[in-house]
Amino acid sequence: MASDEFRLVSPAIDHEGRLPRKYTAEGQGALQNLSPPLEWYNVPDGTKTLALVVQDIDAPDPSGPIVPWTVWVVVNIPPTLKGLPEGFSGKEEEMGGDHAGVKEGVTDFKVPGWRGPKLPSHGHRFEFKLYALDDEVHLGNKVTKDKLLEAIEGHELGEAVLMAIC
Repeated sequence: MASDEFRLVSPAIDHEGRLPRKYTAEGQGALQNLSPPLEWYNVPDGTKTLALVVQDIDAPDPSGPIVPWTVWVVVNIPPTLKGLPEGFSGKEEEMGGDHAGVKEGVTDFKVPGWRGPKLPSHGHRFEFKLYALDDEVHLGNKVTKDKLLEAIEGHELGEAVLMAIC
């Protein structure tokens, strides 16, 4: 891996790529459904904003094949930020500063913010994809993965992907 490559990492994901239980619906008490900490490096020159989509890419559709299940959508992340802290979801306003303009989108659970998985079986792959964009995204009040992906077409300066197993 080149040292200047746009990268996305999480200090919470162990060396085997496992996402700990506290980031899922299977955690204990207050230590469940926390959004995991994320860090990124080498944001491409010219980036005006970052956007993040997290999906369970092994989610079974009860009526058919496996389809990605969106568990987190985050837009308007300033490129001046170097990451999102653990438990960030739902706290962007109270964190203030550069975090205040960050907006969380609606997931496939039909609610905004991180929703950790409660899996019928383990071993699902979770794809964290961070997009570096050359323009701000204006998606109105209801941000979704589909609206985001349509809006950023032709505006991507780079993508960084992190995989985790849950």
